[in-house]
Amino acid sequence: MTLFAKILAWFVIAVLATVAAAAATSVLSYNPASPLSAPFTVLMKMEAAEARQAWEGGGRDALRRALDRFLQVTHYHAVVFADAQGTDLATGQPRPDLLEMARRHPVFPFWRSGGLVFAAFSPDGKYCLLLITRPLRLIYSNLQPLHLLVLAPVLALCYALAYYLTSPLRPLQRAVEKFGRGDLSARAPAGRNDAFGEVARTFNQMAERMQSLLSAQQRLLLDISHELRSPLARLSVAIELARTGGASLDRIQKEADRLNELIAEMLEVARMENDPASRKAEAVRLDELVGVLIHDCRIEAQARGCSLELDPGGGVWVEGDRELLRRAIENVMRNAIRYAPADTRVEVALEHAEGRACVRVRDYGPGVPDAALARIFDPFYRVEADRNRTHGGYGLGLSIARRAVELHGGKLRASNALPGLLVEIELPA
Repeated sequence: MTLFAKILAWFVIAVLATVAAAAATSVLSYNPASPLSAPFTVLMKMEAAEARQAWEGGGRDALRRALDRFLQVTHYHAVVFADAQGTDLATGQPRPDLLEMARRHPVFPFWRSGGLVFAAFSPDGKYCLLLITRPLRLIYSNLQPLHLLVLAPVLALCYALAYYLTSPLRPLQRAVEKFGRGDLSARAPAGRNDAFGEVARTFNQMAERMQSLLSAQQRLLLDISHELRSPLARLSVAIELARTGGASLDRIQKEADRLNELIAEMLEVARMENDPASRKAEAVRLDELVGVLIHDCRIEAQARGCSLELDPGGGVWVEGDRELLRRAIENVMRNAIRYAPADTRVEVALEHAEGRACVRVRDYGPGVPDAALARIFDPFYRVEADRNRTHGGYGLGLSIARRAVELHGGKLRASNALPGLLVEIELPA
């Protein structure tokens, strides 16, 4: 059974139950003193008067005929008492229990022997009339033509509402089926501003993320195959030369080290992409971390003929994984050192304002073409002029830095400082 059919069925059941309850309560709320019960009160008075007249004028047979006519017309079974012993005038059988219950409930109906009983006493107290009916018969007898007239538009409204509630599910289902069959571009309509629209937008966000992840994975596999092919080819050549005694083992060791470094960086990228929840959360003193990294990288900077300068800018704390933050800032600093010309400086500044901490790293090197600024954080991407590896690197350092910063809710930006490149790491403080 489809969801549409289930919702429609529940709506119809609810409407029918409401109509039945309205018909039942019109009788169940019977109170002779209430103006809302006037029609039923008139019915009780008329039958009481007719039963009394039949009994006093024609005896038991006349009373039976009057009660039978009343039963055929109204579907109510009537019982009349005329003495304190509770003798049924129509049958002559004593029924003191019914009379006692009627005296206890002179206003509201009561349940007795599988039926609903209504009681009415004559003004002089000599006669007592009881009307007994089954609940379903009661509801049926009190249904008005107006109730049936209202049912048609209400049921049509139920159909329209059920269709409105389930109509977004069909395109969403088709989009999920297409996505499951491999069509990563499948998206669901998300124009509605209700829960179904939220579900569709959530699915679209998930699909967008899955498509980008799979596309990135495919690009990564292609890049990996490209990056591994070069050192492996050089290793093969070096091994062949070593067999003939024409090459030293230093070249083989160098290429093996490069492969080991490349694999380690690729594993780090995969770890952060596949398990971002594994990072630790702790309070990190960012200015102290940057100071330690300046000390560690200073030897490398001196070896390249440049210097490192730090503007600490005061103490600032951030929440996150200390090792990921260290790797992100260190990769940015080492990238700046790699491209800094000799006799220049790499400037590192730390700022804190409006709940944000910012680490700025600037070099005075050649910078990056404007068209490449948005891509230098992609895995394995290198500016074309650097494809010869004169500076080393595999294009993974900045990619690792960006992912680490994003996992901490921050942003990593790059811009040309003319001269040089400025990289900004912004984190929530």
